[in-house]
Amino acid sequence: MDAGGGLDSSYWKDLVPRLAAATGSKIITYDRSGLGDSDEVPGPWKVENAVSDLEAGLRELGVTRDVILVSHSQAGEVATYFTRAHRETVSGTVLVDANLPQLYTDGTIARLMALSTPQVEAAKADPSTKENRRLVATAANYVPAHRAYHRVSWPDSVPATVIVSGKTPFEGSPEDARLWREAAAAFVEAGPDRTLVTAEGSSHDVPVDRPDLVLGEIEKMIAARG
Repeated sequence: MDAGGGLDSSYWKDLVPRLAAATGSKIITYDRSGLGDSDEVPGPWKVENAVSDLEAGLRELGVTRDVILVSHSQAGEVATYFTRAHRETVSGTVLVDANLPQLYTDGTIARLMALSTPQVEAAKADPSTKENRRLVATAANYVPAHRAYHRVSWPDSVPATVIVSGKTPFEGSPEDARLWREAAAAFVEAGPDRTLVTAEGSSHDVPVDRPDLVLGEIEKMIAARG
């Protein structure tokens, strides 16, 4: 279970015991670099590093097969690249209001950069906090990283359930909310064994607002993948 940008493993604290009890599965949560108890890594945030960290952590735990990734928001990018590199390891995914490749056209990237610029500039002016340093690191190579991500495809051999929030991360921007929903639909339509589920009434924090829905979709994926 991998939380979104700026969030650590504690994001899942209410779901983990319920999911373990319901499924009997081993549940793994972790803090990506710079989050929670994990060390910061200097320089721009790179998805390749996040994928390498996840790979190393699973290998250390002896987990090399039958993995179902549950990935929220920014962690959808990690899930995409990890699944492409380790199709033999990942048996299914539940992408919870996740960043998906279809969203990141040049036009959308420009819109998102413009929306975040004031916050990033404020963070640059005060690099004393871990949160601000993380924000600056994420913004540093945002444009080339997401242009590359837009060209990445999900492997057809790995099923995916996409949960999209009713309100999306862009409650105040109808145009961006529309693009977010359309990207989720386009992702599902682009390959086999993909399911789209809408968390009606939910904010971007679907695991908080609609925990039963998230748990139910994870349980379905576990049951389907044995």
